[in-house]
Amino acid sequence: MTRRTTAHLFSSVNGVVESPDQFQFDAFGPEEGEAMGRSLADVTDVVIGRKLWQEWSDYWADKDDDFGAFINPVRKHAIGDLPAEPGWNTTVITGDPIAHVATLRESGEGTIAVIGGIETIRSLFLAGQIDALTLTVHPAVTGHGRRLFDETVPLTRLRLIDAQITSVGNAQLTYAPR
Repeated sequence: MTRRTTAHLFSSVNGVVESPDQFQFDAFGPEEGEAMGRSLADVTDVVIGRKLWQEWSDYWADKDDDFGAFINPVRKHAIGDLPAEPGWNTTVITGDPIAHVATLRESGEGTIAVIGGIETIRSLFLAGQIDALTLTVHPAVTGHGRRLFDETVPLTRLRLIDAQITSVGNAQLTYAPR
């Protein structure tokens, strides 16, 4: 049985997903927190890029709040140039990340969450290794920043599998490959 793989990004109306702290600070309400809790409830493994792994391991390793209680013990699979034994319950992906995730999906139990970075989510989604991609679209337009799907991505049809408008005005849209 193939394990479910998910990804979730915060986005501006114009599709920017880089540095969401720059546009989501005043538009994160109770529904967003509840949705994040539900989406992480059965996650047993996360796939994470090197840069985000380094930022988060520095910040979260000693935190015991709700997210710290999730991210610290969960098995992490980090993509990129890290020490062979980086700690923080992490396995370093040394080969092809797409092949690693495909193998991971065929073993174990629980959901696999791909939590960054942008290129990792893009490549895994386009390779068919992400079953559900949630975009929380914030009511903001930012003039610059990287987008998940930029001009390098060919026409790719998606299927909307869930949609919700939150009390703070965000659209939570979940897509699957079509």
